[in-house]
Amino acid sequence: MPLPPFRNEPEIDFSEPGNRAGFAAALERFRGQLGRTYPLVIGGETLETEAWFDSDNPAHPAEVVGHHASATPDQARAALEAGWRAFPAWAATPVEERAATLVRTAQAVRRRRTELAALMVYEVGKPWAEAEGEVAETVDLMEWYARQALELQDRDRLAKWPGELTQFRYLPLGVGVVISPWNFPLSLATGMTAGAVVAGNCVVLKPAETSSTTAAWLVEIFAEAGLPAGVINLLTGRGEVVGEALVDDPRTRFIAFTGSREVGVRIYERGSRVHPGQRWLKRIQLEMGGKNAVVVDETADLDLAADAITASAFGFQGQKCSAGSRAVLVAPVYDEVVGRVLERVSKIRVGDPVDPDVTLGPVIDGAAEEKILDYIEVGKREGRLLAGGERGQGEGRFIQPTVFGDVAPDARIAQEEIFGPVLSVIRATDFENGIAIANGTDYGLTGSFISRDPQRMSRARELMHVGNLYINRRSTGAYMGVHPFGGFNMSGTDTKAGGPDYLLFFVQGQSIAERI
Repeated sequence: MPLPPFRNEPEIDFSEPGNRAGFAAALERFRGQLGRTYPLVIGGETLETEAWFDSDNPAHPAEVVGHHASATPDQARAALEAGWRAFPAWAATPVEERAATLVRTAQAVRRRRTELAALMVYEVGKPWAEAEGEVAETVDLMEWYARQALELQDRDRLAKWPGELTQFRYLPLGVGVVISPWNFPLSLATGMTAGAVVAGNCVVLKPAETSSTTAAWLVEIFAEAGLPAGVINLLTGRGEVVGEALVDDPRTRFIAFTGSREVGVRIYERGSRVHPGQRWLKRIQLEMGGKNAVVVDETADLDLAADAITASAFGFQGQKCSAGSRAVLVAPVYDEVVGRVLERVSKIRVGDPVDPDVTLGPVIDGAAEEKILDYIEVGKREGRLLAGGERGQGEGRFIQPTVFGDVAPDARIAQEEIFGPVLSVIRATDFENGIAIANGTDYGLTGSFISRDPQRMSRARELMHVGNLYINRRSTGAYMGVHPFGGFNMSGTDTKAGGPDYLLFFVQGQSIAERI
């Protein structure tokens, strides 16, 4: 039976008292699951290890969310072997069945929607709307890729040739590695994994240590939905130990990574090497972040601009690769826009995101907190501190929303990805100078242009060199199937997650001709 047309999953409206009360109850229920133990999952079997580590609650660092097995290089090799054992049968499974498995998994995620969102509130410090929105995105990814896999099967655009029957088809690659980040621990792990699996591949999933509980829940849900053993293998542990073992192994066919530029470049270098016994060049996709700008000209709706800047810079504590960490304002409206942004920033409530009124929670861990505070000290030398600049109150890893004005385009805080609640405001002479400033980094992920002038909007389309350009809206909040996501330059390999060609990364084309 064909699938109905794709529709994005509606998000929950927390202004409705019933929804608000329901999610508060889910958060309270989740407290009973804190501190569970999660082993590795290899070939469908759970495996405990000698070493363990904890993922904690960044709002209350002493509170353990999950206790996780720490894998070794030997277990990395075992996970790859389990994947290759499962691969022949899974690759031979009709694509209709593989797509149906994704749809069943999406249905299971819907059923567990509030508890999955509650988990992310606790494990990574997501405010309510951010956590719930990520679960909706997770459903979208599964539903979208299920349909894309079915469409890909029917794609055959060959010219006819006399005396031959011709066919072009796509074959799965084999067994690959998914290295997923902590900032979107459910949706990004799902997107890379589901894309690989529905195309007929098997996966070793290596999540970030700080979000390993979310990944463990995801693997449980896939198994409950009927995914065969060994198709997804969960390998938790230190990236520099188990991640590098997976990247280096000659049996790894592909690598899908989302994370920092530093780690991504290292994976690209290591993954390009051909090791003894390796029969292919590893296929590698990387999404490595951005230094995104919101450019505002003098014709813009200034309230819209201030809303877009504030949401882009401070959503999920600025811990998004798409975060608008630079506001580039033309001189005639610079002071007015800055004033409106500061007014909005003053109303941001910082604290434990279990509280529904908190819109800016903790940063992920102590290392991130130290790095962001170091950048704030750099910013105090490079710009004019307009708001924030200090730790927040409480035991958690809280940092005030921070705004620096009069920042030079080549300043460190205007060039380097901080990945925290820090906004640099830059003055431009005119809109084309603003676009040049926006383009003047090593990155090219997202960008926003705020204007009422149609000709300038057209120029922004031509000149802003980013993978995702947004006009008269914020730089964050891509919807799957609507805004295919991926960037240029040092933002990554532009694989366009949630787009019409994403699954091509996970397959190889075969041409067949039969003489008749």
